[in-house]
This record gives sequence, C-alpha cells and structure tokens, in this order.
Amino acid sequence: MEFVPEPKQQLILCCECGSAIPPNPANMCVNCVRSLVDVTEGIPKQATIHWCKNCERYLQPPATWMVCDLESRELLALCLKKLKGLAKVRLIDAGFLWTEPHSRRIKVKLTIQKEVFAATILQQTFEVEYVVASMMCPDCTRVMAQNTWKAKVQVRQKVDHQRTFFYLEQLILKHSAHNETINIVEVKGGLDFHFAQRAHAIKMVDFLGSMVPTRSKTSEQLISSDIHSSTSNYKFTYAVEIIPICRDDLVVMPKKTANALGHISPLVLSTRIGNTIHIIDFKTLQLSEISGTTYWRNEDITPICTMRDLKKFYVVDVELLGPRVGKYALADITVQRLGDVGKNDDVIIVRSHLGNVLNFGDLALGYDLLTANINCDTFERLNPDDIPSVVLVKKGYAERRRKRKQRNWRLKALNKDEGDMVPKKQELQKKSADFEAFLRDLEEDPELRQGINLYKDTSIIERPSGHAAGATDAMLGDEDDEDGDDAPEVPLEELLNDLKLASSDEADDEDMAVD
Repeated sequence: MEFVPEPKQQLILCCECGSAIPPNPANMCVNCVRSLVDVTEGIPKQATIHWCKNCERYLQPPATWMVCDLESRELLALCLKKLKGLAKVRLIDAGFLWTEPHSRRIKVKLTIQKEVFAATILQQTFEVEYVVASMMCPDCTRVMAQNTWKAKVQVRQKVDHQRTFFYLEQLILKHSAHNETINIVEVKGGLDFHFAQRAHAIKMVDFLGSMVPTRSKTSEQLISSDIHSSTSNYKFTYAVEIIPICRDDLVVMPKKTANALGHISPLVLSTRIGNTIHIIDFKTLQLSEISGTTYWRNEDITPICTMRDLKKFYVVDVELLGPRVGKYALADITVQRLGDVGKNDDVIIVRSHLGNVLNFGDLALGYDLLTANINCDTFERLNPDDIPSVVLVKKGYAERRRKRKQRNWRLKALNKDEGDMVPKKQELQKKSADFEAFLRDLEEDPELRQGINLYKDTSIIERPSGHAAGATDAMLGDEDDEDGDDAPEVPLEELLNDLKLASSDEADDEDMAVD
C-alpha cells in the first residue's frame, strides 16, 4: 500500500495578537474575541426577587404569588424571568450554586451563546446573584391589618337544633370546600365563612346549593373609592338560607301542592335531605321529592313536628300488609304509649311504613298527634279523618344500652371561632345533645354515613376488650338485656385511618428514637 500523507492545516495569524490560529471569519483568536466582545452585555449580574416571610411565597410579577422550594425548577424559572437580556442570546445551561439558606442570596450559573461576528458564535459562562428581599403579600397584609376578608358567606337555618350544620360540616371536610377560607365563625343560628376573594365565596355558595336546598341573597359594602383611577373597593356578603325541613320531620302541605308532587298525601315524613327533600307517604309508601324551588315558591309547606317532639311507644303487634318499597314495608302496627305500659290497656293501631323494621317488644319513636300542640293553618284545614293518632318515625333503642357502648370511631371538626357573645351553659348542653343525636343518626342509617368520612378511634380500638365495657356492665347490671336488640354500631370496615403528616424535625426525632 502506498502511504498518502495528510494535508497540513493552514494557519493564519491573529490580527490582534499575532498568534497562529485556524482560519475563521473574524481572523481573531478566542481570547481576543472575548476581550473585544462581551456576550453578557445587557444581562444584569444582580437582581432582586421578593419573598413573603409569612406565607413563604415568591412574587411573580406583576401580582402572582407562588410557592417555590429552594433549588427547585419553579424557583429557577422565576429567577430566569427576572433577567431581561436573555431574549437576545441563546441559553445553553442554567443551575444553582450552593449558598447558605439563611444568607438571603441565590446564585445561578448560566451558560449562553451569541453570534458576535459573521458566522462566529461565542459561548460564555457567568454567574447572577439574586437578593431575596422581604415583602408582605396582599393576603398577609390584610391579615395583619385585621381586614382579613373581602367576601363573607352567612349560612343560616330557622330551626331549633344544629343537626344540619353538623352534617354540613362533615360534607365540607370531605370535599375540602374550606381550603380557601380565612376564618370560620360560629354564630347563633349558623356559620360565617370569610374569604379573601369573591370567587371563593361564590364557589362556597354553589357547593352549599348542591348539597342542601338553599336560597341566597347578595349585598355589597363600599370600603374605599379612588376618583382619579375610578376604582373602588367593596366587601361582599352572601346570605344563604337553608330550607327549614330536616330529616324525620313531619311535614304538612296544601292539597294543591301535594297534587303537584304526584297526588301524594298532604301529611308526609321527610326521610332524607340532599339537594332535594325526600318524602314518603307513611300510609301508602308513595315517594316524592321537594326541591328548593318548590318550597320557596310554596312556603305553606311546613314542618309541624320535629325530633324534639318524638315520643316513645311500645310495639305490641305488627301485621304486614304486603306492599314493599325499598327498605320500607307497609304494616298495621299496634303500639302503646310507654308511660301506659303496665297501667292500662290503651293501645293504638297505626298504619306505618316500618313493617320490616319493628317487631313485637321493640321500642318505637313517633309523633303523638292527639296530645301535640300544633299551630298551623294548613294542618287545621285537613280532613280530621285523614289525620292519624300516631305517626311512627323510626325504631328506638334502650338508653342505658346506648350509654354502655363506647364508639370506636370519631369525626373531624372545622377550626371555628366563637362569636362575640359567649354561649350560655344551657346553649352548650343543647348543642351537646344535638351532636349526640347526630351521632346516633349516623349509627342507625348507613345511607347517611356514605356521604361523610368516619375515622378510627385508636384509643378505643387498641384498648383490651372488656376493659371498660365490663366495669360498666357490672355497675349497670343485666336488667335491661331483654329490652330488644343491641344498639346499632358502625362496622369497622367503614372506618378510615387518620393520616397524620409529621414535620421533618419530628420525623428526624422519631428516627433517632427508633435508632
């Protein structure tokens, strides 16, 4: 094979320093090009970014505040947007340089390229230092100035108990509808939700309307006005009223309204409250629904008996009649007032929808219309022959048996502030009784538990069996074992595990303890 030597590369002299270099369009070496041209010209080497020390968010101009971790992609993008001259060069690489976390300095190393002469591209690496300046965001400013809210949602219900608000509280927790609230204040008759933005308040109003029948009104208050820029600052208030009909209420309505709802009886029971009111005719098992629009258009629909009017009855006999609708069965039930048991033979035969729930010897809760004091014009216009003596609502359980059982579950609660007035002792006792009634409703109704989250109470579940219940049974005795079935309980498989997130310091302490 014949040896072919490689052609030698032709070199030229740099026009500035005279060193031999390969030919290039600039006829200069790299050092001379860098000495004559600075590709970083126009890019600031120092900048300032604003950081709120209260909420630890960074300002993204013009008015957006965002959460960024140190040395994160979001923080790097925020820093690069602060440099104005990057649009004229080509960014090759960018990364953080380590600095002390408490130094309030962030250093970024950049590598850029730029065409300096014809067909001559120069690459250069440099550093940019950012000064983290403290600045309070508008949300924190309002909090510090005690002017925390811009929109408020006032939720009210004209009833003498708080079971509806206990249920709403659990719905809000499950759907995380309280994340944007600044403060929640518990007032007489309802709750007040405060928001920093009007859009969040409108979202809360829509959420409440999707859960229960409501109607709302809006008002606004002028806080300040600038005549030079024609801008004004308003506070908005949304008054939300919940329909005053609750679960297990006895409802009366005009004959015309009953016919519009499917020719149902004017006297019905409310079985469930959702975005509509589910009612049942306890004499025929006919079901229907009352929407919020129907109620507010016909305000003659009135609850005449509520949970505080429930009386106890002893079931003497149950005669099934055959018709069944879902979990209800029509039956003629013979009952006796609990106070008359063993004293006389006065019994009452009641047509009821609880044929498959009640048995001989059970305890039933219902409304005694013979002794009830009802002041309602719509009820007085009803045919007396259509008014029953007793309306059975649900099955009852022995009070002593309920008290001896300990619940192995619990509910979460919102962080609420009390109003200006300190509640009296009677109001606290009434609230406690309403909450206990709500817990019992959850135990008795599986459908009601589907809409909320129940959590395991580890302090009760992990306790040895018989530790507390045995002592209670010993004190109470077994004299009421014959009082029907056991009180209902929530199955363990329906309970959720409560997730507790510990901080990094707490996690380190736990790791040290384990080690």
